[in-house]
Amino acid sequence: MAELPDVRFLTVAEVAELMRVSKMTVYRLVHAGELPAVRFGRSYRVPESAVAALVQRPVSDVG
Repeated sequence: MAELPDVRFLTVAEVAELMRVSKMTVYRLVHAGELPAVRFGRSYRVPESAVAALVQRPVSDVG
């Protein structure tokens, strides 16, 4: 059996709490493809490294 990499997955609620946004915002990011996620049954799990990469990404100017 192949070794699984040491990846920690977070629930949508955990991601929302870390980012201080609503769960709906996390779902929008997932559906838009801006935040990679894996679907387990009816719920999503987001790799912790993907959340860190999204938070560290530079903010673009809106206007």
